[in-house]
Amino acid sequence: MATLVLSEIFPPRVGGSGRWLHEIYSRQQNEDYVIATGDHEAGAAFDESSPLNIKRLPLTMSAWGLRSLTGLKGYTSNFFKLRRICRDNNVDMIHCGRSLPEGWMAYLLRRFCGIPYVCFIHGEDVECAAESRELKWMTSKVLQNAELLIANSNFTGGRLKESWQVPDHQLKILHPGCDTKRFQPLPQNHDQSAEKTETVLLTVGRLQRRKGHDVMIQALPEIRKAVPNIRYNIVGGGEERDSLATLAKETGVEECVHFCDEITDDELTLHYQNCDLFALPNRQIGGDVEGFGMVLVEAQACGRPVLAGASGGTADTLIPNETGQRVDCQDPKVLAATIIEMLSDRQRLNQMGINGREFVTSTFDWDILAKNAEDVFAHVKQS
Repeated sequence: MATLVLSEIFPPRVGGSGRWLHEIYSRQQNEDYVIATGDHEAGAAFDESSPLNIKRLPLTMSAWGLRSLTGLKGYTSNFFKLRRICRDNNVDMIHCGRSLPEGWMAYLLRRFCGIPYVCFIHGEDVECAAESRELKWMTSKVLQNAELLIANSNFTGGRLKESWQVPDHQLKILHPGCDTKRFQPLPQNHDQSAEKTETVLLTVGRLQRRKGHDVMIQALPEIRKAVPNIRYNIVGGGEERDSLATLAKETGVEECVHFCDEITDDELTLHYQNCDLFALPNRQIGGDVEGFGMVLVEAQACGRPVLAGASGGTADTLIPNETGQRVDCQDPKVLAATIIEMLSDRQRLNQMGINGREFVTSTFDWDILAKNAEDVFAHVKQS
């Protein structure tokens, strides 16, 4: 018997949730799992090099509701394709990557084929669904009928219990993690001072309003008064790119804001290693909230101190005052003051980086988290 892992987002597509699933399931017994994921132009090459049994389907849907003809056709078409995969591979359990749309597909397979399912919950998925009466009803069905819900943070787990009445026995917290062999500090013999003339702030993540890039840009004029050689590197693409560039120009900090867009994995590691402070100034925008913050873990693995917004699940990613700081990132003045304070004490900043590396390697290494997941999956199968 096999478990079907159902996720639209999966490598080579870029995305934190897809990377989480790939790292977890690639460390399980491969013959026990079948991955059903979305189409991608580079999918065939990736699948050929992967030990996983990957099936590509047109899982991307422009509408997730049932009132939409597009949504209804999408669910119906994918249901029959997934049912065939389940039959051909003797699937007796489904793990779905999100509550919608994957969770609804799993719900249909449970209802009509009797296959139980587990669902990963990331925070922003259920928060956004709550803003639509239709999607909220669908999400409630998915949550109520799951064998187990796996939340990515204590914050997300708390929201499931408070807002969706999920009982404790149906909920498990499993954090996303980090490849601590890939994300490492610069070698001790590397003399960075000889080549670096700027103080670098770094944010990595899709250019969305909840990530807080705009608040950081608004904080830069005040930061630059105390740290004249400041440079703000932004890694990632997204819909806010043009508006952020305009804001930087209007704020008078255009020359110290650098957009790096999409980069390679090796380039990403170098960005982490070469920053003085990593910042994810996230805040909640409506129902859009940061469920965890994998980039904070990756930065600490590279020995860098971190700053995160006091919103969502970032509390699980760092140790306040030891590996970084959490602060209300809705006010540029508060953000600026915190960053100036952190950058003014280099000895403390360096110690935060050392502490962060130790924290991540003992808590968030993928090998540790994959073993935790294996124990959870085995328990669900036995129950």
